Amino acid sequence: MNELSRVVVIGGSGFIGSHLCELLLDRQCRVHCVDNFATSTARNVAHLAERPGFALVEHDINEPLDLPGRVELVIHLASLPSPVDYLARPVETLRVGSLGTLNALDFARAKGARCVYASSSEVYGDPSIHPQVESYHGNVNPMGPRSCYDEAKRFGEAACEAYRNVYGVDTVVLRIFNTYGPRMRAQDGRLVPTFIQQALAGRPITVHGDGRQTRSLCHVDDTARALIKAAFAGHFGPLNIGNPEELTVVAIAELIRELCASQSPIQHVSARDEDPARRRPDIGLARRALDWEPRVSLRTGLAETIAWFANRSSLATVNP
Repeated sequence: MNELSRVVVIGGSGFIGSHLCELLLDRQCRVHCVDNFATSTARNVAHLAERPGFALVEHDINEPLDLPGRVELVIHLASLPSPVDYLARPVETLRVGSLGTLNALDFARAKGARCVYASSSEVYGDPSIHPQVESYHGNVNPMGPRSCYDEAKRFGEAACEAYRNVYGVDTVVLRIFNTYGPRMRAQDGRLVPTFIQQALAGRPITVHGDGRQTRSLCHVDDTARALIKAAFAGHFGPLNIGNPEELTVVAIAELIRELCASQSPIQHVSARDEDPARRRPDIGLARRALDWEPRVSLRTGLAETIAWFANRSSLATVNP
């Protein structure tokens, strides 16, 4: 593959997908952005509409995909990754993680294309080893409240391995840890947009449990860059993609409050069921195999994200 490759990004109008489409276009790739807008919006890629080589295709990947012409690369991002979505729509979450992934792999197989599968750190569940390495098989409750998402991603990884072994499909699995940045949905239930919205509005910042649980936050530009590096490399994974800098949830809330210049109090609310106690990737393999590591500092990335949310709020006030 080279910079002139034709790339199909499934879930391309989502948060990570829209940034990925931009970077691929910057590399002179021809990009087909495929999405059904179940948890995203075409507005995320509206600014790409006039760029040469970009096409937006409305399609539900739970149905077989067929696009004419040669395709060198398929990147499968479609999922319902936020707690608000997968807790409310567990069957849909399982369907896109299973049937949607099989359809993406069938499409890649038909085209002879490399397939990048965006898995998740959620395959590790509430991990019993720390930091998490790719050889760790996880601690997931298949009957738990988060199981629809966790098991959907685990199925997707197994499907990639099966298609690689049985059909020779060129696959790579990336386990993506917490990613943040502009174009996150304000009400998707993840901690960065929730804390920012609360701090900007002067409302209490709600921390579930005691706040000592940890997260590792990676800026979306770094995550998108890793996806491209994996696409053009030969490794089949799995590869952890995330930022190894680990902070408690309370510390993240305090940093966001500081960057927002907010007086919002931190309010502790009930802990979420089976909320992972610690989350931090070991990215040694990604460093070696992809020559990749995060570049965007947390303070810089959060400041950019806060400014984006603040601008959206201002525009909504001016143009209700």
